[in-house]
Amino acid sequence: MTVERVEEMFKSSIAAKQALTAEDYAAVQAMADAVVLALRTGGKVLFLGNGGSAADAQHLAAELVGRFAKERAALPALALSVNTSILTAIGNDYGYDRVFERQLEALARPGDVVVGISTSGNSPNVLKAIERAKAMGCRTIGMTGRKGGKLAGMVDICFRAPSDDTPRIQEVHITAGHIMCALVEEALFG
Repeated sequence: MTVERVEEMFKSSIAAKQALTAEDYAAVQAMADAVVLALRTGGKVLFLGNGGSAADAQHLAAELVGRFAKERAALPALALSVNTSILTAIGNDYGYDRVFERQLEALARPGDVVVGISTSGNSPNVLKAIERAKAMGCRTIGMTGRKGGKLAGMVDICFRAPSDDTPRIQEVHITAGHIMCALVEEALFG
């Protein structure tokens, strides 16, 4: 390990963010607008993903329920990757590809926003969840990598991180998610 290697990795992360375009910025604004509308009309935000994307789902839900930058009222948001008893029961009884779909059946309502996070855009359990969310009358958001996968064509709003490298995609996702949270706070709390 050398300082040069560390510098190379930082520069790679920065380059992924610098590759964002006006279309990408508009997608983040659209994500925030959808969340604001849902929250203003009594809805909630449900985040889901696997692995690092599950961690991002938890992180963004925590920013809304706790706070991002402003001292304000808690906002209703859930990460569907956090309850191991639910995940393992559904995975065992119905299959892992239904772990998020089944939770949406119980928790989502028309007008809620469902955010599916998948660096490939092809995670079967995320795709099934988005199908269910749309059938239930929820707004759907996808956060993917450059190619978008199947998820990009299924969701109402898609944010594609301009990279094919999973770590870089995840770094761009959390930045976009943070910006979305800031915009939501500003819209709802001034």
